[in-house]
Amino acid sequence: MSRRGARVLGAVVGLVAVCGVAAAHGGSLRDASGQELAVPTWLFLSTGGAVVGASFLLASFVTDRAFVAAVHEWHRHVPAPRRVLAWVGHAVGLAGLVFVLLTGFVGPTEPLRNGAIVLVWVGWWAVFAMSTYLVGNSWPAVNPFRTLTRPVAWVLDGRDVALPPGRASWASTAFLLTLVWFEVVSPLADEPRMLAAAALGYLALSVVGVVAVGHDQWFEEVDPLSRLFAMYGSVAPLQRTDDGLELRLPAMRLTDDVVTTNGGVAFVVALVWGTTYDGFVGTPAWASFARSVVDAGVPAPVLYPAALLVGFLGFHRLYWWAARKARDVAPTYTDAAVLARRFAPSLLAIAAGYHLAHYLVYALSLSPSLFGALLAPLDPPVARTLVLPSWLSGVGVAAVLLGHLLAIWVAHATAYDELPGRLQAIRSQYTLTLVMVFYTMTSLWIIGQPAAEPPFL
Repeated sequence: MSRRGARVLGAVVGLVAVCGVAAAHGGSLRDASGQELAVPTWLFLSTGGAVVGASFLLASFVTDRAFVAAVHEWHRHVPAPRRVLAWVGHAVGLAGLVFVLLTGFVGPTEPLRNGAIVLVWVGWWAVFAMSTYLVGNSWPAVNPFRTLTRPVAWVLDGRDVALPPGRASWASTAFLLTLVWFEVVSPLADEPRMLAAAALGYLALSVVGVVAVGHDQWFEEVDPLSRLFAMYGSVAPLQRTDDGLELRLPAMRLTDDVVTTNGGVAFVVALVWGTTYDGFVGTPAWASFARSVVDAGVPAPVLYPAALLVGFLGFHRLYWWAARKARDVAPTYTDAAVLARRFAPSLLAIAAGYHLAHYLVYALSLSPSLFGALLAPLDPPVARTLVLPSWLSGVGVAAVLLGHLLAIWVAHATAYDELPGRLQAIRSQYTLTLVMVFYTMTSLWIIGQPAAEPPFL
């Protein structure tokens, strides 16, 4: 084994030793918000796959390039006091971080009554994340880590290290997968003290990142949270431009050069897979599989990161297979890597749709706990949840399907923008559509499963 390989193996073993066995995503919050889908599994899986396939056939009839371009180029300028909004965002972000640290370290230890737990998982990761793709990405202004590390940039006097964009995006991908793994295997949703300590740890990581590559490059290219919300934000109708805010049709920006490197492709795939993995480990199927694998002799702490990496590699290879086959099915001199980068943003609509399906019921059912914790952070009322109607689970199915329909349209418009021939553009989407059908049915299957605790807590 090479010296570099030994260092990587040592780091993995060290991280496994630190994190120990797996805990449930969402912990007590997940238990409080669990809701089963009231539709037969075979019905919504087959219907979902058929809807995506049919939408591709319908999109194929839209061959007027001028019409496709007009849809994607439509925009309206939205006047907004950007400086005022930025300062408001800074204040909200800093107040939120102080709230998390205060209530995390000295607040109640019960997860549903602790303000840090509820604010982070319900208010930030569910509600705020939804706002980034439903409205617009305000994270650059809200991000407290970006605000607090500006003095470090002043001390460095703007001396940035020019990290190549490809390496920056691959580093961001590795950080994102690490965050997904740590979120799943650690009891962050059950232990407020650990959550507050993790917030401080992320601030320390941000300081190190700013020192290493500079403030702008860290938060614009490397920081996984900033890149994640930027990717989600590209789906939103409100977009930031040099002239202010711009209103566009949802997901229409995805035909622009949102992804420019192969590492950026990997990040998009990791975003799709990360949300899928997050939901998959909370299904009965995973619980049964994990027990059988551990009984066969695989150590439990190794199982979860191994599944994360294997699943990511599978999704990543499947997408690149689709890009290479697109070049064969629709003969073109365009390189497969170019096609992969151009079509990758369409997957962001899928990621947004699945996030909405995964967290909408979760956020609505736990909203009373969120308001109670915000109003009385150190002495909140008894935690309670809303009992939601069973039909609301159908909204999750609709969100997944809508995300995939938008993805089909974006891929269609991208093909017409990239390839000169009409039939060539349609054929280039064949394999990508097959991959999207696979992603659709996987996502629908997961959200249709009852919630289950991952084993080996």
